[in-house]
Amino acid sequence: MRMFGRKKQQLPERHEHIEANLANSTIYVKDLQKVYPSPKGDVTAMKDVNVNVLENEFVCIVGPSGCGKSTLLRMIAGLDEATEGQIVIHDRDIMGPGADRGMVFQSYTLFPWMTVAENIKFGLKIKNMPPQEQDIIADKYLKIIKLEKFRDSYPKELSGGMKQRVAIARALANSPEVLLMDEPFSALDPQTRADMQLLMRQIWQEEKPTVIFVTHDIEEAVFLSSKIYVLTSRPGTVKKAVPVLLPGERDLSLKDTEQFIKLRKEVNLLIEHESL
Repeated sequence: MRMFGRKKQQLPERHEHIEANLANSTIYVKDLQKVYPSPKGDVTAMKDVNVNVLENEFVCIVGPSGCGKSTLLRMIAGLDEATEGQIVIHDRDIMGPGADRGMVFQSYTLFPWMTVAENIKFGLKIKNMPPQEQDIIADKYLKIIKLEKFRDSYPKELSGGMKQRVAIARALANSPEVLLMDEPFSALDPQTRADMQLLMRQIWQEEKPTVIFVTHDIEEAVFLSSKIYVLTSRPGTVKKAVPVLLPGERDLSLKDTEQFIKLRKEVNLLIEHESL
């Protein structure tokens, strides 16, 4: 298990209670801290964060502005390093970015000189997968994201929502053990965003990836997830893990139901309390 900072020598390599928690987990985060050095004094951005993401679970992370949502995701992705604590994926250390984690950012990050199909196949090509197999996988995800007719189009010819669909397909095509998504729909207009939420939920129902999804939109979190982690204001820590006990099969009409509205208000109240 990975350890950071001064606690490295104080913690044993394994603990029985950690092993029990890891049994059904894809991602396990324990006592994570992030401190930014400053000439005027160190700034603690996150403190004692504990997160447990089960296999095939769709987890959303929400919280007030500046609580460290994206920082936490970047540390899980291996793009940033924690000051102290442990991050484990399937009982393996997270030492940096890896193919076991797919990342989808707010910006579309597509290669403008590649077609839609070529963007989706990029990771497969890096793995030296035979071209015929690459095409089979690309065709599968083009169908899932409903862009078969745009196979040979370039990113400049696509709308924002279409570009993000391609980015999601590219991440999933590599069969990552966990899909990390950092506010991927926040730049989209409301209707396109609602369509993307529905598509993402459908993809999860069909493919069952393990997903960690950062968002500032509470309604989005409730609609998409099976569990929501609410973070406190800085230094960010977990205020509450809220189970989302809604039907597995979801459409946009769910947002008007009493059960959905009640849950949205519960999460909103937790965040409002932190903001105050």
